[in-house]
Amino acid sequence: MHRAGYLWRKLTPKQREGWLAWRRRNRRPWHTPPHRFGIGGAEYHITAACFEHRPHIGLSPDRLSVFCAGLLSLADHDGIQLSAWCVMPNHYHLLVAAADGKAFVRELGRFHGRQSCEWNRQELTPGRQVFHGCMEREIRSDRHHWATLNYIHHNPVHHRYTDCWTEWPWSSAGEYLEQVGRKNALRIWREYPIGEYGKGWDAPEF
Repeated sequence: MHRAGYLWRKLTPKQREGWLAWRRRNRRPWHTPPHRFGIGGAEYHITAACFEHRPHIGLSPDRLSVFCAGLLSLADHDGIQLSAWCVMPNHYHLLVAAADGKAFVRELGRFHGRQSCEWNRQELTPGRQVFHGCMEREIRSDRHHWATLNYIHHNPVHHRYTDCWTEWPWSSAGEYLEQVGRKNALRIWREYPIGEYGKGWDAPEF
């Protein structure tokens, strides 16, 4: 397993509580499906990965948190509704409705550029390619929405970063579970299974 896979598992209980507290301080509102088309646009599952799946985002928990804050700030604007998100050491997922999806993806590209320049400056690696672009898929139905949401929140477990959704601070899973309750979340998980969702295009197993 790549060393980044130990990022969460290697933290002490005190450190873990600190990062979970970060999530509570920086929570974003969670939007339910009936409202996702109210902004006059479409809903997308956006995926972006680091070049060659290297863990540039997850160099440290601090970097992960700063990256998350910057990423979420892009979605904290009129015309954008964020339903689910998850950031991992080498890639991230967003479930977002946007009045202008192409404009939002362009903003993500500029954000990637700023982060790349800053990290290359910090690590003395000028010109290094950090990100490998991003990909958006339009959500076609409520079933597609819920399967995507389950997939995003389950991703840290799928990649063996943690054993439980709520343990991974860098996602909206904790807020989602608080909003819908564990009973409803379990029902949604069973009713909208992820199956082989994402097979062949998500980050590889470590």
